Amino acid sequence: MSKIIATAAIRGAHKIVARAEEQLELALKELGPVAGIKLPDTAYNLPVILAMMGLRVKKIGDMREVLQHSRTLLKPIPSDNLWLPYLGDALDAGMATLFAQEVIEGLKYARNGGPYSGIWLGATSDAILREQGIKLVDGRMPGFAACVGGLPTTEAAVKLARDLQERNILVFMASCTNGVSMAEQLEEAGVEMNWETYLVPYGKETSAAVWALGFAARAAMTFGGLAPGGLREARDILLYNKQRVNAFVLALGEVDDEKYATAAGAINFGFPVIADTDIPQILPSGICTYEHVVSGISHDDMPSRAIEVRGLKIKIQKIDIPVRYGTAFEGERVRKDDLAVEFGGKYTTAFEYLTMRKLDEVEDGKIEVVGPEIDDVEDRAQLPLAIRVEVAGRKMQKDFESILERHIHSFLSMPMGVMHLGQRNVIWLRISKQAKAAGFKFRHLGVVLRSLILNEFPAIVDKIQVTIYTKAEDVEPMAAVAQAGYDDRDRRMGEMTDESVDTFYSCQLCQSYAPNHVCIITPERLGLCGAYNWLDGKAAYEINPTGGNQPVLKGEILDPVKGKWRGINEFVYARSNSSVEHFSAYSMLEDPMTSCGCFEAIACVLPGTGGVMIVDREFQGMTPAGMTFSSLAEVVGGGQQTPGFIGIGTLYVISKKFISADGGLKRVVWMTTNLKNRLGDKLAERCEAIGLPDLPGKIADETITDDLEKLVEHLAAVGHPALEMGEMI
Repeated sequence: MSKIIATAAIRGAHKIVARAEEQLELALKELGPVAGIKLPDTAYNLPVILAMMGLRVKKIGDMREVLQHSRTLLKPIPSDNLWLPYLGDALDAGMATLFAQEVIEGLKYARNGGPYSGIWLGATSDAILREQGIKLVDGRMPGFAACVGGLPTTEAAVKLARDLQERNILVFMASCTNGVSMAEQLEEAGVEMNWETYLVPYGKETSAAVWALGFAARAAMTFGGLAPGGLREARDILLYNKQRVNAFVLALGEVDDEKYATAAGAINFGFPVIADTDIPQILPSGICTYEHVVSGISHDDMPSRAIEVRGLKIKIQKIDIPVRYGTAFEGERVRKDDLAVEFGGKYTTAFEYLTMRKLDEVEDGKIEVVGPEIDDVEDRAQLPLAIRVEVAGRKMQKDFESILERHIHSFLSMPMGVMHLGQRNVIWLRISKQAKAAGFKFRHLGVVLRSLILNEFPAIVDKIQVTIYTKAEDVEPMAAVAQAGYDDRDRRMGEMTDESVDTFYSCQLCQSYAPNHVCIITPERLGLCGAYNWLDGKAAYEINPTGGNQPVLKGEILDPVKGKWRGINEFVYARSNSSVEHFSAYSMLEDPMTSCGCFEAIACVLPGTGGVMIVDREFQGMTPAGMTFSSLAEVVGGGQQTPGFIGIGTLYVISKKFISADGGLKRVVWMTTNLKNRLGDKLAERCEAIGLPDLPGKIADETITDDLEKLVEHLAAVGHPALEMGEMI
């Protein structure tokens, strides 16, 4: 390692560890050793320390051991003329730096409970980690960048952020240069920053960068199923990050000793550093996949150079529209003050409808607007909208219509300055003044749809034409036609059962993060992430026969009640690296399906109630099981097969096959309010179908109790059927 980098990293580590020791002593005097560290919604405590040391820091007193260990990692500061031809001492200093930085950041929570305000987000909850995790595993988000410092101008900061967003790279921001951070520059420019826009401002101090490394450490423990422990476990977590978490550091502006030390910590994880200043380079590979430190890179070239050094695979198709686009813009909101035009919502009729046509009935590339264009209406105009997409392809099937149509939401959310919510005939679309000023027209909605559908579904779609209607006299009659089409699709899908097909579909997209997990998707059980149903798996296989969705022949039936087939067992065993021998589709007690960490909800047996509870990932409170969602996720995720616990997609709750071998929907005794609201009328209809129309009112939620004993009292008071069914275990 370069003499300058090694010396600076070790020197910076000494400073940071000393600062952490000083702050710890003050906290011990002020609060005492048993005061808790109150990070938001996490089962991983201080995650880098947990991952590398196997130590759960729950109290201030626990931090003594951390800093004592950090001291053992620090070598004396080398003299300026001492040559260090190896990485070891600097890498150890980098790890000591990360430990000390987590102590510093954790103490902020111990003292204040929530030290961050304004634009700063601070520590990441486990719920957000899992929400972003599905984007990492399915390829929508190829990796993340930890931006440390600030840029010379606000304009340069905005351009770098947009360049990274357009490549769908998650951007973490911390530290500052000359007192100015990249996040503050984006705020000055009015750029929206949050998890949905992929721009995450952690904190202004350099120590806040440790939250990015904590995100990476938790990815290994959450999705990889790697348990923290000793040196071997720490090594496995670091290798997992090098091989599977595609991250890199962008060092912006002057690199001081503390930034050198932080960079050395990141290199331990296999994350290379790309700098805009002429700091010494470390080009040979070793800890990182390729180069360790690359410097003197212009801000315009930083994203592409970082992608090259980290070895990311980025797919960008140029679309002929006048604004930037990418999945990072999907979370963007168009506010009322910035509104050029809006469709739907509670104001006008608006819908989107995709239909299959014969090849000779579609004129590929034909984009037509029937009605006024954006320049023909006043700002903040509220118009009706019908988006009619007609597709043709030799391998296109009627069942694929709804799959392609569901992608309209994500595709029309990708242009910067366009907000799209909902699907089918419940949509809300807004276009901003900035997008209009840049030249964005209604017809560009069609350009986006044609380009991205052809790009994402080349195996089944050959030709596309799009017609956009913006006059009420055209939209209203077509709405009835679209509704008839929606109803027909729902009927066809509703008629499909697990017994009516001889093939299920696997989903192994999450194996990039959870190597032993295999989802089995049936007509009556969607994927646990909620994003893939049986038709999605079928379409994905047609599109990419060698991809993560494969057909699985059921074969000989072994147990029709529990849902066991010889062909399914053989497939799961082979594709789970021989770690899962048996699979039950309809039981959570015997050989349940594994989970990666991307589940929408968790179902868990509640002893003493005769039933189960269901908690969604958005819920941050306590449950009757005495565990938060994050604690439950530790038991369920990482490819584990844990009887009594399963990760599920929300809609599985209203399936006829929902834990049917264990008693089905009648077993549900507690469910979060959010889940009740999401399932709404569908839950009521399902309860009506099983002859228990009053069951939704008997299912408790957090507004009634989160205590197990009180839950049992409630169930007895309302006469919940689970009490009569007997214990599940």
